[in-house]
Amino acid sequence: MAVTSGHKRVFLFLQGPHGPFFHALGKMLRRSGATVWRVGFNAGDRAFWFHGASFIPFTQPQEAWPETFAQICVEKDVTDIVLYGDVRPIHAKAVAHAKSVGIRVHVFEEGYLRPYWVTYERGGSNGHSRLMGMTIPDMEKALEGADLEAPMPPGHWGDMRQHVFYGALYHWFVMFRNRQFRNFRPHRALSVTREFQLYLRRLLLMPFQAIERRIATWRIRHGGFPYHLALLQLEHDSSFQEHSPFTTMTEFLDVVIAGFAKDAPRHHHFVFKAHPLEDGRVPLRREIARLAKAHGIRDRVHYVRGGKLAQLLNEARTAVTVNSTAGQQVLWRGIPLKVFGSAVYNQPEFVSDQPIGDFFAGATRPDNRAYKVFRRYLLETSQVSGGFYSARGRRQLLRHVVDMMLSPEDPYDALESGTAAPRQHLRLVK
Repeated sequence: MAVTSGHKRVFLFLQGPHGPFFHALGKMLRRSGATVWRVGFNAGDRAFWFHGASFIPFTQPQEAWPETFAQICVEKDVTDIVLYGDVRPIHAKAVAHAKSVGIRVHVFEEGYLRPYWVTYERGGSNGHSRLMGMTIPDMEKALEGADLEAPMPPGHWGDMRQHVFYGALYHWFVMFRNRQFRNFRPHRALSVTREFQLYLRRLLLMPFQAIERRIATWRIRHGGFPYHLALLQLEHDSSFQEHSPFTTMTEFLDVVIAGFAKDAPRHHHFVFKAHPLEDGRVPLRREIARLAKAHGIRDRVHYVRGGKLAQLLNEARTAVTVNSTAGQQVLWRGIPLKVFGSAVYNQPEFVSDQPIGDFFAGATRPDNRAYKVFRRYLLETSQVSGGFYSARGRRQLLRHVVDMMLSPEDPYDALESGTAAPRQHLRLVK
């Protein structure tokens, strides 16, 4: 990989994942010779940035952000901005301005091949990713000189406890130490106090929910019935809100339950797998039960709270989702998949375009060879081994991603030009 010195590069960090990853990343970029600044919007942002001299508090009303951001970029001679997710309002406005004046945009996201990988792209992620305009033949051509042996996808989430812990701690700071940031408004509809309560409740209930989950999974696996799997998402997640045709998870549930009730074989069952970070802000179990009863299939519907997806996937007939990244675990196993929203993996070779009823009645199998090309392409470009939340995961991530950020080419162009760093050493972080 062609890596330039950080000299004369000025990185401006916006909001990042909960926890100390952005601080560690900024520290490494300073070592490369770059100048690093951080804009903080609340006390949670400040708590995890341990370099006070480079912290810029934004305490004005949200309406002043676009003008303030533009002013900071000029005053600090910003060459690059770094952010986690590109659709929350403060980030979307910053990205639009940065692109208009030629500032590089570095976007981090949870891995498209999560867990144990993180997504790093430039310009945008998810529905705004460059992947959305690429075809499988394009990717196959770019891979002609690569010989990566793609590793198997792990069967469970990863740094779950650390993720929940840092989320709860972040919201605690926003609740009790936010006096300087009185104008802060969260990008989600829920209040910060309620967010904290949900994170704390999730953390405390994890052992009990694990027992409930094991019982539900055991009953499904030993039930002797064929079943279809719905991969649920967080209703407030940006990929659901910005890149899907639904505004609520109930709308998605209504569509798939109606389709299953009408056309699936009568001895088949339907399993709803909750997102690992589902915190109860939406009454999913109650909504699923209500809709199943209305369609006369209550005894054929099951709900599983979080946990390991692999145990349920291995025997599933099909899977449906809006645009969950867990869809990639489905495709790896050659299981038919139906998606309703925009997703980087929504390629015609391996994602079904059948109407939902026909899909449940007799889904066509995906082209597994094409999917392996797609997966190899991701691992050679935007998927970086490591994680945001555990110390070990952060160390692994920093070994690779700093050089990728300093490179004059983004990950996709670097592969095509032959300057991408070798990935043969990629390993799973446990």
